[in-house]
Amino acid sequence: MSDYLIIGNGVAGTTAAENIRKHDEDGTITILTDEDTPFYYRIRLNDLISGDITEEALIAKNEQWYEDLHIDLLLQMKVKKVDIEKKTIITDDKLDLSYNKLLLATGSHSFVPPIKGSNKKGVFTLRSIQDARDISDYAKGIEDVVLIGGGLLGLEAGNALRKSGRKVMIVEFFPRLLPRQLDAEGADRLQKIMEDMGFSFRLGAKTQQIKGKTKVSGVLLEGGEILQSRMVIVSAGVRPNMELAVSMGLDHDKGIKVDNFMRTSQADVYAAGDVAEFRGMSYGIWPASMEQGKIAGTNMAGGEMFYDGTTMANTLKVVGIDLASAGNIDAENQLESKVVTNEKTYKKIVISDDRIIGCIMLGDTKGFNKITKAMADKKDISRIKDQILLEGFDFKTLNGN
Repeated sequence: MSDYLIIGNGVAGTTAAENIRKHDEDGTITILTDEDTPFYYRIRLNDLISGDITEEALIAKNEQWYEDLHIDLLLQMKVKKVDIEKKTIITDDKLDLSYNKLLLATGSHSFVPPIKGSNKKGVFTLRSIQDARDISDYAKGIEDVVLIGGGLLGLEAGNALRKSGRKVMIVEFFPRLLPRQLDAEGADRLQKIMEDMGFSFRLGAKTQQIKGKTKVSGVLLEGGEILQSRMVIVSAGVRPNMELAVSMGLDHDKGIKVDNFMRTSQADVYAAGDVAEFRGMSYGIWPASMEQGKIAGTNMAGGEMFYDGTTMANTLKVVGIDLASAGNIDAENQLESKVVTNEKTYKKIVISDDRIIGCIMLGDTKGFNKITKAMADKKDISRIKDQILLEGFDFKTLNGN
């Protein structure tokens, strides 16, 4: 019997366990994962592919951390069934565990569009440490790589392979890179920087077929162009892992629907992270997963924390370039905005009623946290809006301290 059972050891599940322990020193906590490693930095998988770090350096929480907090971590455990009435779970290898409170933090998986030939040998996605291992092994002897989709992890995988000497061609259905994080001008600036690095692009292009008998030999685009390649990485976004939730009869749409306390439609069952949906929103970003995990863990252990959504803000590195974006980036340029740009940077704030409602910072993210705080506080910037993005601006002025 485990007082707290957590399925999934990503940032949401691990943060939940940490916060359960803060509020309950004695309760038993068990985390199950179908992976073979403790919690690791998923965003750094590209560094593993490039050889810049070892698997050991990728680990965020080592075995000692789990021991110190008295958390039982069960690796390579795939949950087959959850019986809500009996409060038990059964794994593929027939391990039977009971629980008092259950957290589903099952995360998400890479989405592969229905492209003819996507099941051929040499086609990969990047989501897990095992994916990174497989890509590294297969890339030996490969010269040309086609990346289908401009998703972040895919771009990072492409950059890792570029750094190790491969030619990388990116095929993106949208007319610009990273459409969720960048407007057209920002994406154009990123593209030029990446072209200088050696990347090639086909934007506004659709893949018709991955060619080859059993192994990849090329990529056929609509329009007839064939890109020669023996390796393809698909980076077309992610989808929540919903199998357990559906079998349990939990209320769901895109993800598992949760309330302000991260509770699902079933008593004593919580959800957090990529698999959770709050007010119709599935966030899919690290800060949201961490915040949801904290709130779920606290409330499971008898606390009372209230979730009211997460500002869509993220600070990233794209092919080694700092990128931060938040809120409404006004991709259609219909709102008031201030833009400062040069060869290496692109910065933009979007303004409505003298308040910042969105921000893009490419190449220079200084002051981003102050800007997002001003967004959250709905700070009136009418007197300083022409100065915020200028060199030397004192961001303490922005937050009034």
